[in-house]
Amino acid sequence: MYLNHAAAGVLPVRTRDRLIEIVTGQTEKGVLGVLSVEQHLDRIRARVGRFIGAQGEEIAFLRNTGDGANVIARGLDWKPGDEIVLCDNEFGANAYPWLALHEHGVVTKLIRTPQERMTPDVLRKAMSDRTRVVAVSWVSFSDGYRHDLAALAEVAHERGALFCVDAIQGLGAFPLDVKAAGIDALYSGGAKWLLAVAGVSFLYVNRSLFDELAVRWRGWKDVADIWDFLDYDQPLAPHAGRFEGGTQNFLGIAAMEASMDVLEEAGVENIAPHVLALTDRLYEGLQRLGAEIATVRGEGVSSGIVTFQLPGKDPVEVGRALGRRDIVVTYRAGGIRVSPHGHNSIADVDAILDAVKDTRA
Repeated sequence: MYLNHAAAGVLPVRTRDRLIEIVTGQTEKGVLGVLSVEQHLDRIRARVGRFIGAQGEEIAFLRNTGDGANVIARGLDWKPGDEIVLCDNEFGANAYPWLALHEHGVVTKLIRTPQERMTPDVLRKAMSDRTRVVAVSWVSFSDGYRHDLAALAEVAHERGALFCVDAIQGLGAFPLDVKAAGIDALYSGGAKWLLAVAGVSFLYVNRSLFDELAVRWRGWKDVADIWDFLDYDQPLAPHAGRFEGGTQNFLGIAAMEASMDVLEEAGVENIAPHVLALTDRLYEGLQRLGAEIATVRGEGVSSGIVTFQLPGKDPVEVGRALGRRDIVVTYRAGGIRVSPHGHNSIADVDAILDAVKDTRA
């Protein structure tokens, strides 16, 4: 039983078949085998854009979530004393790209979780006139806290800051419209709730920011005419492809497109309440079992992640015991993280609760 989408998602059969088609094509025809992706990148960018309410020209394909944060962090023109606001429980992909700017005199202000969460009021207190960027994970990787993106964006913009979002732990389980939410830049790998493969991500950059972001990571495919190989003076591509650099991960892009089709046909607006119902049931069951639950639940903050541990029990040993019963979760010293998706069922939740009860005894 798979309950570990916060680590990596399961691959839909349709996505698997698409990958086999491309790999077989390259086996038989070499470069011709990937043309069904390479020649249609603009269409796929538009497809990804549609998934989040953006335009295709605002989408770039990269390797991972951190790549997207780095494009923004390295592209802005920083001055000593400029500030960035982060939470202190960010996954490294949305922490290190910003923290690395210390070498340029940029100051990072950390909101201390879980004592405080990045709510609009907390963010307003943390910001100053020097704040250039507010960066946050839509859903916290460790305990599943889901932030109110639209409300945070409004506060960030009040002070003239950009609002940047790591969406990897929410996108695919919850619907999102980047324009309605006021997001300036969003980045997400495809391997988790989007049910694609590792090694591919996308970056959304609001079109109005293109000229504000320098392209620091150059490659042969970031120019206006990629086939004019020796014109080194030509301008950058007029779309977000300028941030992609060199040859893209065609297999990863194809996987992301196919899996987005599956998710969209199921309806992310249908997946979200189902996932919340599963995690609500899990949370309530764990409470009855006396578990210590790190996850905060409530209207607008609940997500697809529940993290817990059993009093007096080593979380790693409990996680291994669940594994021996073929229940796949993430377990670390800090707790056991459970993350069901739309294909999981109430029976799956009840099965893990039964297993936890047995482990507790």
